[in-house]
Amino acid sequence: MTTTETKETKGCPDAGAEAVRSRGRPQVRSDEETREVIFDAARSEFAHTGYAATSMESVARRAGVSTKTLYRLIPNKAALFEAMVTNRIDRFVSVVNLGACKGDVEAALTEALIICGELLLDSEVFPLQRVILGDSDKFPDIAETFYQKAIRRTEDALADWLRRQQKRGFIVLDDAQAAAGMLLGMLAFQPQRAVMFGHKKPPTRQEIEARAKACATLFLQGCRRATIGSGC
Repeated sequence: MTTTETKETKGCPDAGAEAVRSRGRPQVRSDEETREVIFDAARSEFAHTGYAATSMESVARRAGVSTKTLYRLIPNKAALFEAMVTNRIDRFVSVVNLGACKGDVEAALTEALIICGELLLDSEVFPLQRVILGDSDKFPDIAETFYQKAIRRTEDALADWLRRQQKRGFIVLDDAQAAAGMLLGMLAFQPQRAVMFGHKKPPTRQEIEARAKACATLFLQGCRRATIGSGC
């Protein structure tokens, strides 16, 4: 080691390591990728530990990141809970929007409902719902956040999808928002009760697909136009 290197690193044990890092491989993950890891860890922590018992430190440990990194990306636990919920719904909304313009309205509605079912009936969602129900008296904000950022946005996304189909002349509806709520209830209410109160297993992908197809067929029997238009 040269005299210069010795002077630069003396009294600063991290300086040499920092120099090595700067010459070595680049950062493994971007901030966006790190957020995804944090959201997955937060979902597990909230679902299995409860909102009150979950801390930013425990989420950081589960995610394998430093608390400094976590706080740099997300300021507090309430913001983490909201960002975790919003992140998942954002992905759902983008997928539903991509499937909005298809010629076969029944196939398109079935696909949209499958996406809804995968979101609403996911095995990770049920423990999270139990936590929200159990902690909502002490932490009413988490119930409001889940309602506004998850339940309402899911319903709004499906209502927007139905409005686009109505505009294209595929279906006739008096109230797309109400129809979206009815569709989601028909799709998810019974399976949710079976899991939450009947201790049944969450439905499989195949079961979700079959239920989505049945719901789409039944729904369209009541609102499909006699003459279907074409085009997007």
